[in-house]
Amino acid sequence: MTSPVGLHRVVEPAGVLPQAARRLDARPEIGADEVRIRVERLNLDAASFRQLSEKHGGDGAAVRAEVLEIINSRGKMHNPVTGSGGMLIGVVDEVGPDSPLPVKPGDRVATLVSLTLTPLVVSDGLASWDGRSEQVPCAGHAILFARSIAAVLPDDLDPQLSLAVLDVCGAPALTARVVAGYDRPTVAVIGGAGKSGSLSLAAAVRAGAGRTVGVVPVPAERDRLVAAGLASDVVLADARDPVALSTAVAGALGGPADVTVVCVDVPGCEHGAILATADGGTVIFFSMATSFAAAALGAEGLAADVTMLVGNGYVPGHAELALSLVRDVAGVRDLFTARLTAD
Repeated sequence: MTSPVGLHRVVEPAGVLPQAARRLDARPEIGADEVRIRVERLNLDAASFRQLSEKHGGDGAAVRAEVLEIINSRGKMHNPVTGSGGMLIGVVDEVGPDSPLPVKPGDRVATLVSLTLTPLVVSDGLASWDGRSEQVPCAGHAILFARSIAAVLPDDLDPQLSLAVLDVCGAPALTARVVAGYDRPTVAVIGGAGKSGSLSLAAAVRAGAGRTVGVVPVPAERDRLVAAGLASDVVLADARDPVALSTAVAGALGGPADVTVVCVDVPGCEHGAILATADGGTVIFFSMATSFAAAALGAEGLAADVTMLVGNGYVPGHAELALSLVRDVAGVRDLFTARLTAD
């Protein structure tokens, strides 16, 4: 008997959900409410890819070998250091008769649930991947549960572009929801030139932000974000330096932000984000590098009256919103296209 949340696929330890498991059963045979996907490409999340690349000094072969070892040993792509994974695109192979997912065999889909809970087998040894980019072409299969989420890829966008967008589609959706709860708020997006950051800036403007600032660490990212025209202001600051970050945000906005969105993939940005946010404001943490203990204790230590939200990657309608931003906002599309070209 299968479980809608995948408990039957947990090998060890018994009794935990698939995301918390050390190892999953990724056999290709599906239960009545499961779906099997023929995998075409993985998208490693930014924090996981950065950690692996830095660990191996940019040696792509070593990164490839470790990713393959993680998948083979765990039955899923679940980085043991960052605790994160990513998502994938592929073609639906088989759909169980009781599956509630709105897909059929032959559909090209993106999974909107993390690879950390998705049973996965890679059959080609990642031979087509050089280990130097977040997107991983590969062959194999993956299993979706009844409580999984998948989106059929649109025909009007390149699949690699859709994969990159859908990997972070929870960020703009939650940003839009929070911004809409204020009256023309000021919004700071830390990591504004990245995937989730650029989408969040565009979503904030669409949701009624009065003024926005994108925070980036280096001049090249500043220049790209200025050219994209997504923010009222763009400033340089190291997000790990609380005073420098809060000073830069306040200088651009005329005071702390009502809403601060953290989209960077490095640790140590919690205190700066809190300090950059006005009393009564909201901090949204989308980075998997966030220490939530540091955020909670930092807010207490700063006597900061801010609401802190964990971006969980799912908001109803998140895929459609993110794809519409790429279609409608040229600056977002240009940043994504340039990133994919560079990769």
